[in-house]
Amino acid sequence: MIIRITDIDDVRVRVFHGLTEAQLRNRLHPHDAQFIAESPKVIKVALDKGYVPLSVLTEERHIEGDAKDIVERIGEDVPVYTGARQLLAQITGYTLTRGVLCAMRRPQERMLDEVLRDARRIVIVDGVVDATNVGAIFRSAAALGIDAVLVTPTSCDPFNRRAIRVSMGSVFLVPWTILASGDSIVDVMHGYGFKTVAMALRDDSIGLDDARLKRQGRLAMIMGNEGDGLSQETIDDADYVVRIPMYHGVDSLNVAAASAVAFWELCRK
Repeated sequence: MIIRITDIDDVRVRVFHGLTEAQLRNRLHPHDAQFIAESPKVIKVALDKGYVPLSVLTEERHIEGDAKDIVERIGEDVPVYTGARQLLAQITGYTLTRGVLCAMRRPQERMLDEVLRDARRIVIVDGVVDATNVGAIFRSAAALGIDAVLVTPTSCDPFNRRAIRVSMGSVFLVPWTILASGDSIVDVMHGYGFKTVAMALRDDSIGLDDARLKRQGRLAMIMGNEGDGLSQETIDDADYVVRIPMYHGVDSLNVAAASAVAFWELCRK
């Protein structure tokens, strides 16, 4: 169903610009929660994984172009709002990436038991607040063999629009869930039979290539906040405190870069 938009205040497209991330998430009415997927490639990944489209916003020129396959897949019952490029930029506040946005139904959060059932190598994203970093971590996780991602409540929501876009849709590929607030990360992981790895700089840190790490059947890597890193309690409680060897006086990497290095080393067969 193609619907032309001519008014930047049209309430039918409010979901694409007038709602905060918290409003999209809609904790009071989870069955109404939504997220926004951006760019044809990301939207197609979501559709392939069974996510339910609710509406589309796209430039007119993409109806028969980049959005054509998407429009055909979602069927007549899903509204496709369209308009001139300049108008859509006014509506959203920026020029659309490849000219297509899709509002999708947010699924129920997965149970921890389900996410960890068959996992051997997982990452815990603890207090990482930058959407770009979270998206990059998910992309590396999918590419380099991570079986599941756990996110603390203090981290950026993986269904944040920018996180989804940076991940190139990888948030739809790797099983993930949000840890309960207040629980000890290390205690929870021990309960599921995981040894924990705190990525941190300390005098007694072991190298990422330490053979003991490879021998562990189930391993949980904990990646900390961009500014402060992991809490001292988490570092103290972890089974291993691990560092990535550095050169030229550099003492650390960005959390997204560090996660990719750790995944490559610890997920190799």
